[in-house]
Amino acid sequence: MPEGRILVVDDEKDIRNLVSAYLEKEGYRVFEAASGIEALQIARGMHPDVIVLDIMLPAMSGLDVLTNLRTESDVYIIMLTAKTEEVDKIVGLNMGADDYLTKPFSPRELVARINAAMRRMSHSGESKDTPIYHSEHVVLDTGAHKAWLDEVRLDLTAIEFDLLRTLMAHPGQVLTREQLLQHVWGGDYFGDSRVVDVHIGHLRKKLDDRFIETVWGVGYRFEDERKI
Repeated sequence: MPEGRILVVDDEKDIRNLVSAYLEKEGYRVFEAASGIEALQIARGMHPDVIVLDIMLPAMSGLDVLTNLRTESDVYIIMLTAKTEEVDKIVGLNMGADDYLTKPFSPRELVARINAAMRRMSHSGESKDTPIYHSEHVVLDTGAHKAWLDEVRLDLTAIEFDLLRTLMAHPGQVLTREQLLQHVWGGDYFGDSRVVDVHIGHLRKKLDDRFIETVWGVGYRFEDERKI
């Protein structure tokens, strides 16, 4: 596993120390922040590969930090929340988080998710085959990592881009949540499959609520007339 930079943001020192110890054992360079303001300063200075971000922070909440970061970066963000209400998880994801864990959590599970995210990021540019997917209205260039809807550039997160690429690579075919998790998050991801629903919903809005169809009880498919 190549060395990566991880920023751990939590106001509880014991949690920061525990998570940092597990990550450093994996070979990561770990940076810590105890507040939202400190997190923004460190993130802007060292450009981490992954941020582990607690929602409940003093002065500036984790969601406020997330909002600020998403205006300037697509860094992979895993939210930590002590609340079990589904709305907290969904709100965090809709604001741009890539994944979440509910406290108390297993440090080994967090490390596994970070490892999977790092593998996905490291492999994203390795393929010699960089196809351009065309439909009647949507174009996705995997080499340039750009997508367009009716010739208008789409502002997609890394997760949204990978979801769209996976769906467009199988036009008209229904892909289950589990298949999308395997393609986008990695085969060893063992978090909540609802994360797929939230990111699909976000992607749909950017596609003007077109092209991605829900097949209830099964999964999702991309439908658009393809160019010859």
